[in-house]
Amino acid sequence: MTVTSTLFSHRTFDEYDLLPEVRQGLDDAGFTHCTLVQAEVLPLSIPGRDVVGQAQTGTGKTAAYLVTIFNRLLCTPRPAKRTPRALIVGPTRELIVQIAADAQSLGTHTGLETMAVFGGLDFEEQRAALARGPDILVGTPGRLLDFLRRGVTSLSAVKVLVVDEADRMFDMGFINDVHAIIRRLPPPTKRQTM
Repeated sequence: MTVTSTLFSHRTFDEYDLLPEVRQGLDDAGFTHCTLVQAEVLPLSIPGRDVVGQAQTGTGKTAAYLVTIFNRLLCTPRPAKRTPRALIVGPTRELIVQIAADAQSLGTHTGLETMAVFGGLDFEEQRAALARGPDILVGTPGRLLDFLRRGVTSLSAVKVLVVDEADRMFDMGFINDVHAIIRRLPPPTKRQTM
């Protein structure tokens, strides 16, 4: 017997309470129907619940958490001092670059600034850009901790934390770094975790 599975669900993004700026980014990207993981995650994450999702690469997990982040940040005022309000932690430079590119693409109409930090790039250039206070900070654990330990930025205003490929990060030995980063965030009751 052959079983054919589809990546997409019957649900559309129109079914969710998304701000027009977020919808426009999805429209521009040609996204109309949710993937299966998005259809499971978004009803929980958009209202602010913590979510753990597991699905294969290419199934839309990144878009699910980016849509949630955009919607949440646009509904909450920026702090007087520009500082990151969403933090996405991933294990590799390649993943961080991809997430930042997706955030730029899907978030075109939001006015939110995304910044990626990882080793191998000029530290001082990253430091200067980080000091300007991006809304969404995407980075590898080592580089994030380096900036935090030097006092370049604060995570005290983070409303959403995403730990992408958590299992891989733990396999790569980043568990202590991830814990050190999480200790610098607001308590779980004051932020959303995905």
